[in-house]
Amino acid sequence: MFNDIGPLELVTIIVLAVLVFGPDKLPKVIQDVMRTIRKIREFSESAKQDIRSELGPEFKDFEFEDLNPKTFIRKQLDNDDLGLKEIRNGFDLKKEMAEVTDAVKSYDTEASASSSSSSASSGRVDMIKKPEDPEQDERPPFDADAT
Repeated sequence: MFNDIGPLELVTIIVLAVLVFGPDKLPKVIQDVMRTIRKIREFSESAKQDIRSELGPEFKDFEFEDLNPKTFIRKQLDNDDLGLKEIRNGFDLKKEMAEVTDAVKSYDTEASASSSSSSASSGRVDMIKKPEDPEQDERPPFDADAT
């Protein structure tokens, strides 16, 4: 329950409890807290049992921890009915990346060959798109969603 509390923090809590409640009242306070925690656990377990009984026999193996999205997804991915393990084993990331790299390199060489032949005539490639001037009578388009 308190897995993330370290030893120094635990000692600090104990010292504060002794200072606040005093050594004579501290055992009674601890008993009251433990009794409250026990009642809360009993209440939650009875609520879980009531929900399971209301859901019916088809949900007898239902666990409330499965409602956590991480747990649900982990369980579904571990399920062999979907065939995900075969898909994972059949997918070779290095091969796919090599194919993409080869395709990009071949595109770059084709593009550089075509641009070098076209740029030889002008000497320079114009990379800036020049905006078209709208006519004086023409209004720019109106976008109702943008206003």
